[in-house]
Amino acid sequence: MTGRRPTRSFLPALRSPLTRAGRVLSAGALAACVSAAAGCGVVPGTTAGAEDGTVTVMTWAPERTRTTNKPGMPAMARAYARWVNSHGGIDGRKLEVLTCNDRNDTVAAANCARRAVEEDAVAVVGSYSQHARSFFSPLEGAGIPYLGGYGVTDDEFTSPLSYPVNGGQASLLAGLGRQLGGTCGPVTLIRPDTVAGDELPVLLDSGLAAAGHAASVDQRATEEATEYAGHARRALERSSADPRAEGCVIPALGDRTDTFMDSFRRAREDYPTVHTASVLGSVDQSVIDATGRTYEGAYVTGWYPASGDERWEPMREVIRKEAFGDNRIDAADPGVQTTWVAYTALTRAIESLGDGEVSARALRRTLDDGLRIDTGGLTPTLSWSFQDLLTTSDFPRLANADVTFQVVRGGRLVSDRRGFVNVAEVLETTTS
Repeated sequence: MTGRRPTRSFLPALRSPLTRAGRVLSAGALAACVSAAAGCGVVPGTTAGAEDGTVTVMTWAPERTRTTNKPGMPAMARAYARWVNSHGGIDGRKLEVLTCNDRNDTVAAANCARRAVEEDAVAVVGSYSQHARSFFSPLEGAGIPYLGGYGVTDDEFTSPLSYPVNGGQASLLAGLGRQLGGTCGPVTLIRPDTVAGDELPVLLDSGLAAAGHAASVDQRATEEATEYAGHARRALERSSADPRAEGCVIPALGDRTDTFMDSFRRAREDYPTVHTASVLGSVDQSVIDATGRTYEGAYVTGWYPASGDERWEPMREVIRKEAFGDNRIDAADPGVQTTWVAYTALTRAIESLGDGEVSARALRRTLDDGLRIDTGGLTPTLSWSFQDLLTTSDFPRLANADVTFQVVRGGRLVSDRRGFVNVAEVLETTTS
C-alpha cells in the first residue's frame, strides 16, 4: 500500500545537557539531565534564541476532556526544562517549554500547531494527538519537526517531518501476537466494529503467524456499548475451546476496555484457565492498581522496559527533584515515558550541533543525516537516516520496531522476557 492515507488511530490510545564547562558529572547525573525544553524562539529555519541563547519547543496533549487525557506529558516536559536549566541548559542554551491542550479536537490540534509556528518553536516534542492530519499541515508548512509523538496515528509514520521514538500501536499489536503465540491456546480479540477496528486483527494475526500460531477469533463489538456481559462470555467460551491449552482474550476497545473488563471479571469465574492480554497504553500499572486482581496473569506488550526497571531511574530522579507531588506525572505512564525518551533525543540532537545554529532546519538536517541517539537502554539506538528506516510502505518513518514482553504478577507489571523483541520483519510482511 502506498501513498498517504487518512489518519487513523489503531487503538481508539542520560547524558546530561550540561554547559561545555560542566561535562564532569557522573554517568548517572549525566543520564538524569536529559531534560526538556521549549519556549519562544525564532522564525523556523533561522537561529533559535540568537539574542538570549534560548531554544523553544512545544509539547501538546489532551487535558481535561471526556475521553483520552495525557496531562503527564506536558507536565513531564516542564519538569525536564526546570532540571536541564538548573544544570546550565543544553550546551549553555536555555530551554523553555510551550504547552498546548489539543482537547482531542481537530480544530484545537491545528491551533496548537499554528501556535508552535507563531511562537517560533524549533520542534514539537513528546506529544500526543489523534488528529495528525490537522496538526501536520501547519508543521510541514513551517518545516518544524515532530519528534517523539506517542505513535497513535498512521501519519506519524508517514510524514517526512516525523521522527517517532517507538513503533506505535502497530508494533504493539504485532508484538502481542508474537508474545501470545508461544504462550496461549485459542486467542480471541474483542475490538470495535469500525474501520479503525478492522486494522487490529490484521496486525495481531501477523504476529501470531510469525510465532506459528493460528489466527485469532475476531469478535466485533459496538463501540459505544455500556456493558459487555454477552461479549465477555462468548470470548471466554471461544478461548477455552481447546482443553489442552490455556486460551487468551484480548480486549481492544479503547476507552471502553475498562467497561469490558468489569463484565469479563464476573464471567471469568467459570473459566479460570483463560488469561487476558493487552498492550501498554490500554493497560498500565495505574490501571492495574485501580482494578484489584482483574489483570493478574495478564500478558502485556510494551514499547519500553517495565516501569520498575533501573533504566528509568534517571527519569524518576528528575520527577523527584522537579515534580514531587505533581500527581499528573506517573512514571509508569507510557505517555510520560515517551516524553522522556523524546526529550532525550532532542538533547542529543542539539548537542550534536555544537556551536552551530539551533533551528528547525538544523534539527531536521542532523536527524536525517544519521545521528545515532543512545537513550540509556530504554530503546535501541535511534536513527532516522534512510538506511535505518523500516522497508515498508505502510510505515516508512518507523525506525524502532522493538517491543518488550511483560506480565502482571502479584499486582505488578514485570518483564516476561529479558530484553527487546524486534517485530520489523512482521510489520514489513504485513499488508493493511
